[in-house]
Amino acid sequence: MKNSRMSFSIGPYHIRGKLLLSPMAGITDRPYRDVCRSFGAALTTSEMITSDASLRHSRKTRLRMLDIDEAEPRSVQIMGTEPDAMAAAARFNVEHGAQIIDINMGCPAKKVCNKAAGSALMQDPKLVSHILERVVSAVDVPVTLKTRTGWSQNHRNVLEIAKIAEQCGIASLVVHGRTRNQGYSGHAEYETIRRVKQSIKIPVIANGDIQDPETARFVLDYSGADGLMLGRITQGQPWIFSQFNAILGGVKPSAYLPAPPSLEDKINTAISHIHAIHRFYGADQGVRIARKHIGWYLYSLKGHMPQALLEQKNLKQLKKQLFSIPSAKEQIETLIVILDSFCSDSVQVSDPKRIGKRIQTLKQHHDQGNINSTYRTKAAQL
Repeated sequence: MKNSRMSFSIGPYHIRGKLLLSPMAGITDRPYRDVCRSFGAALTTSEMITSDASLRHSRKTRLRMLDIDEAEPRSVQIMGTEPDAMAAAARFNVEHGAQIIDINMGCPAKKVCNKAAGSALMQDPKLVSHILERVVSAVDVPVTLKTRTGWSQNHRNVLEIAKIAEQCGIASLVVHGRTRNQGYSGHAEYETIRRVKQSIKIPVIANGDIQDPETARFVLDYSGADGLMLGRITQGQPWIFSQFNAILGGVKPSAYLPAPPSLEDKINTAISHIHAIHRFYGADQGVRIARKHIGWYLYSLKGHMPQALLEQKNLKQLKKQLFSIPSAKEQIETLIVILDSFCSDSVQVSDPKRIGKRIQTLKQHHDQGNINSTYRTKAAQL
């Protein structure tokens, strides 16, 4: 089954590309969505937002909400178990700029499933139907659904859920090819995704175990899916979108499918991303949130570490050094020194003038709109 079209539609929105960023709690915040978009992610979705109205104005929820100046279409994911509360959450987010509402029925986390939300909903198809009907009727924007193949090995009911979703007016369906009980172990069931695609007419997005462009091409061709959703594989290497797109497109990258980046581009991306995190969350929270991203960037770039640096410190020691830094200023300065050394065969000595110039360039880059002014103001407003 060949699948060569490089676009599909979600309601009125033409999605130009086959690669979508998976919503990941604690990861796909505004800085992460923006950097993935810059490398060709055709659609990004917010972190999971609870439907609990009492938490709607908390700092955590407000930081997770979309910003009106984000790239369109703007998609937000909501989570909950009560149909009316989910409908209200959908309306609230549309009023605040969401152009697509995504319903979470795929999260396997215990703290979510213990509340009967996320993938736990698959155990109750009637409740699923009620939630989907209420949310779809509550808003005038497309509603999408992210799910799994079922609850457990003996309870695989995604075909039933897919047909319910289509009947309720869901605009597209993402299927992670594992059951809830599998979590992220085992292997994704592409045959199940293939059967889902054959059973409904709405767009189907495949998710799970897509680790390289060759697998991406295989999954698209085998399942007939309209697109692919990439999650953990993007951590520390958001440029994976441009690398996958270049192969999937089979043509010279166009304006919306950027060319694969050089090592220098990757290093600049990492530094710019960390700087954006500091600006978005503020120095105190930003330095803590940046640590996991720094770890992922170091891991993805470790093959470029110069021998001189390897002789002094291994990857674990580098991470420990960076993770112990308490200030945003020192964190970004140390990261610049370490990553810049990847471009040479020697460990560069800290040069205050060079580092200062690099940071000033970052600030100018962000202030000119490449990284929106929201980064300078959102945390301060909360």
